[in-house]
Amino acid sequence: MKTNRMVWSGYTAFVFLLAGCASTAHIKKDDTADFRSYKTFAWIDKENLKKDKSNDLTGQNIRQAVNKELEKTGWKEVRNRPDVLLSYDVLVERNVKERNSPVYSNPYSRLIYNPYSRRYTTIYYPSELVGYDRDPRQVKEGTITISMVDSRTDKTVWQGWTTDEVNSKNLTTKEIQNCVRSIFRKFDVAKN
Repeated sequence: MKTNRMVWSGYTAFVFLLAGCASTAHIKKDDTADFRSYKTFAWIDKENLKKDKSNDLTGQNIRQAVNKELEKTGWKEVRNRPDVLLSYDVLVERNVKERNSPVYSNPYSRLIYNPYSRRYTTIYYPSELVGYDRDPRQVKEGTITISMVDSRTDKTVWQGWTTDEVNSKNLTTKEIQNCVRSIFRKFDVAKN
């Protein structure tokens, strides 16, 4: 019984650790849109709009991740007459993040002579908060935005985005999957 509790507490700690690593997603939705009527989707063809083919793999990875998340909710990708048109945007930019570290004074003690008791006494002075040490550093942040447009009205009905720190100019497959997963965690809440 005791080992069973320890195993479950280990699983719980692991789940909270994974939840803490996820990036924060934000959504906006049209409150008048009826998401129960949407069952099919198609991607807006961005290849014709953009001549730059350097981010083809990034686009494919984003589409695959979004398709996987939408298919989990019962939606299906179609070529003709979709209910919703999807598009995505990727932005990688430099930013400055500041880390604040507390600075404390050094503790010290003094030896004082007490003339009434004719003894020496030690007085201890503990460390105190002096202020904060600011450490600015350059970081790269990647933002993925996914938009849903009603194909009949050409009105944006849902938009989700997340920003996370990235290591390079291009997003890795794992970073894309984590970002899309965190965006679509809020999709189920938004469509109700």
